[in-house]
Amino acid sequence: MRSPRAWLDGRFGTWRGLVRLLLAQGERMTGRLRGFGLREPRRVRRVVFVCLGNICRSAYAEQVARAAGLHAVSVGLSTTTGAPSPDEALAAAWRQRLPMDGHRARDWKDFRVQPGDLLLAMEVRQARELLRRLGNRGDVQVALLGDWCRPRVPHLHDPFSLSRDYFDTCFTRIRYAVYRLAHDVPAARLPAGPIPTHPLRGTQRRQR
Repeated sequence: MRSPRAWLDGRFGTWRGLVRLLLAQGERMTGRLRGFGLREPRRVRRVVFVCLGNICRSAYAEQVARAAGLHAVSVGLSTTTGAPSPDEALAAAWRQRLPMDGHRARDWKDFRVQPGDLLLAMEVRQARELLRRLGNRGDVQVALLGDWCRPRVPHLHDPFSLSRDYFDTCFTRIRYAVYRLAHDVPAARLPAGPIPTHPLRGTQRRQR
């Protein structure tokens, strides 16, 4: 039997991960996250996954989206362009059968936002930072990737340097969310892109 600490670490990363998720859920319940969402799905031409370092969460989400036939890229809000993903992230991606060995990080300053982008943050504070950096641009949308999880997970805690179990939990949640998202943004699909079937068959139980 797993200890309570091992269960918490495997499901939420750390106690900070749990606290930040609860705070984000509270903000949702009070309507403070209403500004983050997919308001005009048919205007989305590209999905852009955003986290801090672009070496774990957003990097893996990009691989899933491409496998699902979407026009997808990823970027980090504060990283070093060209940095590789850590071994733990590469191993977790291999376990999900979506290797990302060739991924290299891209910093925000080296990234160009395009009209029709849907920027998908992993955390509420990242979504707010995106709005700040974007200013009054009305041709892009900002959302929380975890909104496509079931149940919703508005805070997808960073797995960097955390346990193998949490890497698997985090990547499973990301993959599930991206596969559901793919059905909502038909205009972002590449020509002849595959239509995702049931996401994570055999591993969906981690969402409960």
